[in-house]
Amino acid sequence: MIPVAAGLMLTAVLSISGGAKLVDFVGTRAALATYGIRPGGARAAWLALVVVELALAAGLAAGWTPAAWAAALVLGAFALAQVVALAAGRDGAPCACFGSRGRLTRGSALRAAVLAGIAVLVALWPRPELSRLDWLTLGLAVALTGVAILAVVVLALAREVGALRLASPPQGALEVPHEGPEIGGRTELAGYFGSDLPAGRVALAVFGSEGCAMCRALKPVVSAFGRNPHVILREFDEVADADAWAMADVPGSPYAVAFASDGTVLAKGTFNSGAQLESVLATAERRAAPGATQARR
Repeated sequence: MIPVAAGLMLTAVLSISGGAKLVDFVGTRAALATYGIRPGGARAAWLALVVVELALAAGLAAGWTPAAWAAALVLGAFALAQVVALAAGRDGAPCACFGSRGRLTRGSALRAAVLAGIAVLVALWPRPELSRLDWLTLGLAVALTGVAILAVVVLALAREVGALRLASPPQGALEVPHEGPEIGGRTELAGYFGSDLPAGRVALAVFGSEGCAMCRALKPVVSAFGRNPHVILREFDEVADADAWAMADVPGSPYAVAFASDGTVLAKGTFNSGAQLESVLATAERRAAPGATQARR
């Protein structure tokens, strides 16, 4: 029963991990920056992780030995990626282990390595002949695991539907040329970020107001972008930061401006979903890339 129990434990871990990533899709995509994955590729990486983890959980629940070997490889890769990120000085950054809430530590890397080792043992350990009662117990455990995964998927779909209801065409943030600071120009908003704006990081100024229902609904999503190690986030209230609003010529809220460490405006626009705010960062990254100056002009 030991390999069966170990397989079910791995099934639960991968199901919870994949489900957490599926539910916290915005935070997870931001957390992937810890491993050098830029916003442009974060969506594909997030989807691949969710599919792989949930597929491995299903394979392990069915007792399929190749799934155990695949889980060992995937978990080993997770452990190696965390060791590399720790060596790069990113200790304490979001680890994207279970959505965006986990933190990168030596313990998280050790946990992934131990789980990889358990997966190897599950793959190598001969599966015993099970009694009828054992099969019934195993079937019940698999069924409960399936119900848990289905519940997570339904919750994720419900949140996705809610996000789609908030979204409206165009899918990218609405960037109007003569609203807000001019693209390619310098903005004095950099002064509000103080010394927290080193070279190579993008400053993201988000403008909201107390009376804006959309701003209140998107506040958790906006806060998730602040956990991206490549982004410095600051929020500006229409009343408390009226001078910043006037300086940036903000047309309304919610509105975002992304600029480089020297104050050069890279992207801007009105947004009404997390995906649209993410498009502001992706546009800023594209325009900040070497050789993009001429195209921007």
